[in-house]
Amino acid sequence: MRYNKIRKMDISNGPGVRVSIFMQGCAFKCKNCFNPETHDFNGGKEFTQEKINRVLELCEKDYIEGLSILGGEPLHPNNIEGTTKLAKAFKEKFPHKTLWIWSGFLFDKDLKGKEVLNYVDVLVDGQYVDKLHNPTLKYCGSENQRVIDVQKSLKEKKIVLYE
Repeated sequence: MRYNKIRKMDISNGPGVRVSIFMQGCAFKCKNCFNPETHDFNGGKEFTQEKINRVLELCEKDYIEGLSILGGEPLHPNNIEGTTKLAKAFKEKFPHKTLWIWSGFLFDKDLKGKEVLNYVDVLVDGQYVDKLHNPTLKYCGSENQRVIDVQKSLKEKKIVLYE
């Protein structure tokens, strides 16, 4: 598994100041993706335990509200194991900070029963669709995408949107 970049202070991918990691590799290759340099599974840098430790270290600062995991596609079969490992380590160390993930996979179709959901606070799901692009949306780029409160959704056994 590989990653593309880590942002130490990100204010555009979730609420507050966050640490963001962009995983490398995406099979969706959505038209006009905002991050096409993350599509190649062979690009980027190796994702290691040392990188997980570095991300956790960056998240220790009091002003960091949480961690955002994007891509590429963090929940692709090539990436989900490493993403789950990072998500679990983050929530174990920072149970009161939020974990957000962006994925082209659908919560209720593709991700049902996946361990990673146990650690995710908010999932922005659905592939970006260029003809549905709407720059006024908060946290997503096209109108088909959903911003899901994962823990409430799991508890209520239905999709609950993040407010």
